[in-house]
Amino acid sequence: MIRILIAGRDASSLSAFQSALNASNTHINYMHSGKTVLTAISAEIFDLLVVDEKLGDMQGLELIRSVVAKQPMLNCALVSSLPTEEFHDASEGLGILMQLPNNPGFEEALQLLAHLNKIQSHAKNTD
Repeated sequence: MIRILIAGRDASSLSAFQSALNASNTHINYMHSGKTVLTAISAEIFDLLVVDEKLGDMQGLELIRSVVAKQPMLNCALVSSLPTEEFHDASEGLGILMQLPNNPGFEEALQLLAHLNKIQSHAKNTD
């Protein structure tokens, strides 16, 4: 089972995406603030963190920077409206698995899970 933590200030903007993830072999936790995410990743193990562009208490990119400092091996995806090149520049060095569009849906969820499965399969083969 894939353990996913979704961080977003508005659950409705990620509802289609979350529904698609629920159809797969996943367990999903949803949190509204960066502070609660940072506490959760210290207490539990997650395979994937999906972060909305803006949270109630911080920007999504800011949260990922903090997460990488605490849990550098946690796979992260970020909802971002930045053009691809600007996103790359802003997130360089953070190892973000995938940029997601605003209001991601079923297709983006499938793509993200495919990327994660590849990474997890590769990690198992190198152990």
